[in-house]
Amino acid sequence: MPGRLLRIPPRDAHFLVPRPSESQPGVVMVDATWGTIQPMQVAEGVRTIGELELLAHLEKGWPVIDSRTSDFFNAATIPGAINIPYPDAAARIDELERERPSIFFCNGPQCGQSPAAIHALLAAGFPVDKILYYRGGLHDWLTLGLPVEPGR
Repeated sequence: MPGRLLRIPPRDAHFLVPRPSESQPGVVMVDATWGTIQPMQVAEGVRTIGELELLAHLEKGWPVIDSRTSDFFNAATIPGAINIPYPDAAARIDELERERPSIFFCNGPQCGQSPAAIHALLAAGFPVDKILYYRGGLHDWLTLGLPVEPGR
């Protein structure tokens, strides 16, 4: 395709989660070279949300699911999130609420872990209206200066 825009090539030693700058409070370093950019709509009928919707969801005490593997979750997650790693999503379907929607997130817009979890749950018959997708993930959460905590 003429005039096609190309991403920066992957670095050899990339990092998936943004890192706070030690010398400049409020500055976060982002590695833009890893992963595959995910679509805004992960699946038909699944609504993609942003940070304000996620914050309102948390204030209500509704479920937020960190779909990343436990090593990432244990290091840092969105406060109040529970960990259901994407490879285990379908097997752990009974742990999800069916009365209120759950928000699924992973490392960010270039991470395929929450999309994989969502697709597995839909294939297993989980109701589409009970799934919300936070595409920004921990990547956008951190770059906006929002808090994280170690996984519990």
